[in-house]
Amino acid sequence: MKILKINSENLKIVIDSIKKSGVIIYPTDTVYGLIADATNKNAVKKVFKIKKRNIKKPLPVFVKDIKAAKKLANIGKDQEEFLKKFWPGKLTAVLKIKSLKLPKGIISEESKIGLRIPDYEFLNLLLNKLDCPLIATSANIAGKKASRKIRRVLKQFETAKNQPDLVLDAGNLKQALPSTVVDLEDFKILRKGPISQKQISGFLEKK
Repeated sequence: MKILKINSENLKIVIDSIKKSGVIIYPTDTVYGLIADATNKNAVKKVFKIKKRNIKKPLPVFVKDIKAAKKLANIGKDQEEFLKKFWPGKLTAVLKIKSLKLPKGIISEESKIGLRIPDYEFLNLLLNKLDCPLIATSANIAGKKASRKIRRVLKQFETAKNQPDLVLDAGNLKQALPSTVVDLEDFKILRKGPISQKQISGFLEKK
């Protein structure tokens, strides 16, 4: 694994790596994550190998904006209003997929996809420079803990057979909860996080 400090110069190296099917350990607004081109079949396969994750457990995706989200999923008027209220931020929206052309491991058995616009400057900058959605999964081996501490993240992968191609080191990240996961078909919380049921209910009551 090649380890780089996070800065605009090294961002170019990350972009080149992603375009060549690379998998990167990258800081986010929650924990360190593994990112890769979500439209690249080989890159997606590599992420599952590195995490030792079951391919039947789909991975969520980062997008740069609502327009990019609409290319991947069916988003109605109420859903769009909801997303504009909480994006960018710690909300993963589960939506009906628009196209089945994405690689295996992105789409659920129910033909749904998890999407999020993160709220982290360097990640948002990367998304805007790339013309593709990105895999958005925590940088840990399946069964082990995700971490915001770079040394703990690196320790998990240092002796692994399958390793990420690059590491973007931003030091230890601020403490944060994982994103709230909401199925926007019925606005039901699938995983608790920073956005509460009360906030969601408050939005729905105004409709």
